[in-house]
Amino acid sequence: MSYRFQLAGPAQRYFRRLDRSMQQRIARRLEQLADDPLSDDLSKSLHGLGDLRSSRVGDYRIVFSVDTEAQTVQVARIGPRGDVYSDL
Repeated sequence: MSYRFQLAGPAQRYFRRLDRSMQQRIARRLEQLADDPLSDDLSKSLHGLGDLRSSRVGDYRIVFSVDTEAQTVQVARIGPRGDVYSDL
């Protein structure tokens, strides 16, 4: 069972600004998450932030939520570890 991805506007804009190699690494992680977004090997739950999860790709993080009924993953943010969690 594979999930579909929806990238929020800020996540799309940040992704487009990254260099090609980082875009490829993040795209590979998104493909892995499409197979099992709730895997503890690929992501972790963000405590105190509802149903948000985070996946690590080098110094970058992908912050997302999962809708199991609709089989979608909503990517809220992509960014550097130090900045991505502010204003959540």
